[in-house]
Amino acid sequence: MENSQVKRNIKVAIVHDFLVQSGGAERVLKEISDMYPEAPIFTLLYDKEKMHGMLEGKDIRPSYLQKFPKFLRRNYRFLLPFFPVIPETFDLREYDLVLSSSGAWSKGIVTKLDTVHIAYLHSPMRWVWDYNEKYLKESKRRKSGFLLRFVFNYLRIWDRLAAERPDFLISNSIYTQKRVGKYYRRDSMVIYPPVNINFEFPISNFESNQNEKISKIETLKIHSKFKIQNSKFFLVISRLSAYKKIDLVVEAFNKLGLPLVVIGEGEQTKYLKKIAKENIQILGWQDDETKQKYFQNAQAFIFPTEDDFGIAPVEAMLAGVPVIALRKGGALETIQEGITGEFFDAQTAEVLADGVRRFLNNKGKYDKTVIVKRGEEFSRERFRDEFRKFVDKKMAD
Repeated sequence: MENSQVKRNIKVAIVHDFLVQSGGAERVLKEISDMYPEAPIFTLLYDKEKMHGMLEGKDIRPSYLQKFPKFLRRNYRFLLPFFPVIPETFDLREYDLVLSSSGAWSKGIVTKLDTVHIAYLHSPMRWVWDYNEKYLKESKRRKSGFLLRFVFNYLRIWDRLAAERPDFLISNSIYTQKRVGKYYRRDSMVIYPPVNINFEFPISNFESNQNEKISKIETLKIHSKFKIQNSKFFLVISRLSAYKKIDLVVEAFNKLGLPLVVIGEGEQTKYLKKIAKENIQILGWQDDETKQKYFQNAQAFIFPTEDDFGIAPVEAMLAGVPVIALRKGGALETIQEGITGEFFDAQTAEVLADGVRRFLNNKGKYDKTVIVKRGEEFSRERFRDEFRKFVDKKMAD
């Protein structure tokens, strides 16, 4: 018999770091919010324009940072000194269950003694733990590096203490679970993120529908430097941030001369457009329907970063598209070498280019049906089942 605490109508709240971009963490948040539709979403900042309607109709409650001038909200990194204390200002006293979706700050909320706090961790705070020196170099802040190291030291202490506040932790991959164990000295349960794209064309009819799909993609007319006339292009869909290493992909394809499409937005957008040659399209943000068409027509997806999980490579696999990925991080848990993709071993343009050439030599061996089945292992239904069972068990206990 179920525990009465699980049966009763408990009050739930959700907390997320920032709602200022529509990336993988935000997709997980949306899935959790859809599971608990009555739960309000507390967040440090909310930029409706940058979210592109992802959480339309949700009860979103931003912090007092939302009252700051627009310039500061758009350049919110200047508000870094405020971030550690802001989650503590959320009034969560009326809630029985709080679900935080955290890559940095939201796990630091303060709850009542009898409130259950479950944190879904996308990563320990990457740029103050294992990425701090690379961050200083890539952000070109070497002159202020000495001061930033003191700031990072303070944030590491805060992050370690904040990780003690949730009652239970969930990690988005085994890779993240290991980092949580190392930096926070805490156990966590692995529940992979939900990946779900409803492609229009059944994989069994891939060849017969190829001409129709190509025709559809040509009608998009998205400020192209060149027309995509067949499925010979390579694809990147990513946030255009320094740590994502999209500049590495652009450099490699500048040398290879092969067609590349880059979809996404971020602080490196202008720089990437500046260095890209004529064989490369950088399209900026695109809606899901457009991304699906590009997924379906790409011959391979490029994933050059050491990510904690990596939703985009799995989305590519759901389209039957092989992935060329860095042999690190969460990609090792999703990509099967020689079956669903290829790995390369160093973040240099030359090594990535070699990986692309190796893929071209081996691409005939890939079975799209097998690739799709692998992608389906990370479905929305699987996530919902595992997440709800975990929450219900902890509430019952």
